[in-house]
Amino acid sequence: MVANYNSSDVSAFKNVWVFCEQRQGVMMPTTFELISEGRKLADQLGVKLCGLLLGDNIGGIARDLGGYGADEVIVCDHPLLKDYTTDAYAKVICDVISELKPEVFLIGATNIGRDLGPRCAARLHTGLCADCTHLDVDTEQYKAFLSVASTLPEDRIAKTDTALVMGERRDVSRDLKMTRPAFGGNLMASIICPRFRPAMATVRPGVMKKAPFDQAKADAVTLTNYPVELGDADLHTQVLEVVKSAKKLVDLVGAEYIVSVGRGISKDVEGGIKLAQELADVLGGVVGGSRVAIDSGWLSADHQVGQTGKTVHPKVYIALGISGAIQHKAGMQESQYIIAVNKNDAAPIFEIADYGICGDLFKVTPMLIEAFKAAKADK
Repeated sequence: MVANYNSSDVSAFKNVWVFCEQRQGVMMPTTFELISEGRKLADQLGVKLCGLLLGDNIGGIARDLGGYGADEVIVCDHPLLKDYTTDAYAKVICDVISELKPEVFLIGATNIGRDLGPRCAARLHTGLCADCTHLDVDTEQYKAFLSVASTLPEDRIAKTDTALVMGERRDVSRDLKMTRPAFGGNLMASIICPRFRPAMATVRPGVMKKAPFDQAKADAVTLTNYPVELGDADLHTQVLEVVKSAKKLVDLVGAEYIVSVGRGISKDVEGGIKLAQELADVLGGVVGGSRVAIDSGWLSADHQVGQTGKTVHPKVYIALGISGAIQHKAGMQESQYIIAVNKNDAAPIFEIADYGICGDLFKVTPMLIEAFKAAKADK
């Protein structure tokens, strides 16, 4: 680590960085989401956005990051970085950060990111907020977010441009405000790291919206090759083989049509899931579920939508028998169109639904299936 590195010298750090995760030379979708979000944060801070890309012979995929908003991509290319190992990646990332000193460092909360983030934060003597679902720097935008997403009184929200740090009231208008679910999604915690840099966050996949690709920006991005210092002695593990699991998981994050089920199918679980699957098949979509459906064992965990599941942005989200608890709404309320079916006309899901149907899902869903089939046939 660089000799003059001091994580508490906040003024020495500048720019927003994103760890750009790739596997076998293919960029992970979360990377483009984080680059897009990082662009917003960098603009709010008035600094550059840099992607940090590690791997072996990966220079060819670096320029695409510029198309989503990166000003610069720092490429760490080395044969020992071909396959992910905690030892190699943590050392190289900490070396680069210690020398170039970014003020914000974002990592996707993937299996790799959840392993890498805490290790780097500990070595860099800084704070890490894990599994974030919302990020802000601009204080006014943060206050607007709190007004909608929290139950804080307005007088408390008005004071969030300062915070009590080590017994002193301090201006935090330049600090990254990191929001994440806590206590099983029953509480949203907003966290800042005012005393140390970089402010680090792992961000839940699917939460941030990917910006449209811009070829002109991709052509203009600056590529910087960082001289990696890495030897066999730095590695305590060795990857002998990469074996991909044959288990098929539902892709909620990438789906354009999602049909989700909740407590409303309890009187006939098998029949309710069958109807949801049939409707999803007609639409070319997938089946999701609320936390109740997963906790009850009706669907596997990869089907869960919500703060403690996956955050989704499909074209159409159909909620069957889902009341609309705040934890569930937080995971799907930015869908392009929301259709809700529920017997309770006061269900919270109707507050965000574009189309609401008050009725028994076991009677309404077959009608929806036939209607969509007819519409597809006419088209």
